[in-house]
Amino acid sequence: MAKDLTQKCRDYRDSADARAQGFYPYFRRIDDTVGDRVVCDGTSKIMIGSNNYLGLAQDERVVEAACEAARKFGSGCTGSRLLNGNIFLHEHLEEALASFLQRESVLLFSTGFFANQGALATLVEDEDAILCDRENHASIIDGCQFAPSKLVPFRHNSAVSLQNRLKRLPEAAGKLVVLDGIFSMSGDVADLPPILKVAKEFGALTYIDEAHALGVLGPLGRGTVHHFGLNDEVDLVMGTFSKSLGSMGGFIAGKREVIEYLRHKARCFIFTASLAPAVVGGVLRALELVQSEPERMDALWRNTRKMHEGFRQIGFKIGTTQTPIVPILIGSEARAFQFTQRLYEEDIFATPAIYPAVRYGEAIVRTSYMATHTDEDLDRVLEIFARLARELGTFDDPAYSEPGRRKNVFDFSLSYSEGPNAIRESAGDPSRNGSGLHPAVSR
Repeated sequence: MAKDLTQKCRDYRDSADARAQGFYPYFRRIDDTVGDRVVCDGTSKIMIGSNNYLGLAQDERVVEAACEAARKFGSGCTGSRLLNGNIFLHEHLEEALASFLQRESVLLFSTGFFANQGALATLVEDEDAILCDRENHASIIDGCQFAPSKLVPFRHNSAVSLQNRLKRLPEAAGKLVVLDGIFSMSGDVADLPPILKVAKEFGALTYIDEAHALGVLGPLGRGTVHHFGLNDEVDLVMGTFSKSLGSMGGFIAGKREVIEYLRHKARCFIFTASLAPAVVGGVLRALELVQSEPERMDALWRNTRKMHEGFRQIGFKIGTTQTPIVPILIGSEARAFQFTQRLYEEDIFATPAIYPAVRYGEAIVRTSYMATHTDEDLDRVLEIFARLARELGTFDDPAYSEPGRRKNVFDFSLSYSEGPNAIRESAGDPSRNGSGLHPAVSR
């Protein structure tokens, strides 16, 4: 008898068990959004789980630009850019992004996930190697798995580890070094200067994912690459519209000939529908506001510093974050779910992150902050966190007294010579995950 492929679906109980215990933290329905608050179950809650860093997703001018684009071009393009879905707004946004990022050319993708997957899988060949920071986002990991090349992980933010990996690769092999500009779980900023120096030493191309850095770092929010003054040194930049630009979609920016190649070879671009007119119109207006209203970034960083200091004063461990992403170390997955649920009951909307998004036993409550958060609401957040820590005994968790070495998102235990399929085996044993619920940060 043939294997029943749906048996695992009938056996799956993780989400039902979490709901039965009252700790299911996902798919919470939002009925309304006003400023830094959302309405769920008829109650206003302070949102600290959003990547809407500059508060532009609800800006009336952005919303009106999206509506105007829909009125002019309709609700969708009903086709791929390659064939029948290429409108003036797509090309206008690509030109505007190229100018903003000081790049020769830009290519839009329907999502940031597709941008990483499409570019990484298209640029390399069988004999090449992609060198991947161990804390890179899942979209980068998937892009590496789709690529025909070798996948070579290196220790998080370590130029020394990268150098050791590059030394072991054939000199003639093509090499691509890929890392996030801001890492989505830890909030770390990529240590670009020494990493780029090593990459150049070995003739490797460099590719920086600026999803969480656009609108957050660098002059006018141009990202990590500009923050370090290294725009001329980095070969390719990826970004998304689903964070500071308040919408959805992604892009790759680089030299004109590289973008032209991706335009005609990247399957994630060629064989998918183009971005809806409303999305592109809204992003165009948001991009204008990022540049004309730098006070938004100033407000974001005031709030970021306030929360870094506030959590540390309470006694929480927030790791090495340097950004508006503030991970609160909780320890066990059960306690992270419990803590998140209690926050929700206190009208604070936050999200847990558990294995495999973080190392097993080092679950966090992932919080992130916006320019539009008020001091009153942020003070309330800190007050509730402090009270719940005492109530739930969070500071008694072994993760606080014995944190051990800092861990990475995926536990890459493979050597440089193993193929990309080995990642699925070395990323850990899902049976160790008590909840079986895997969170993600979107691209």
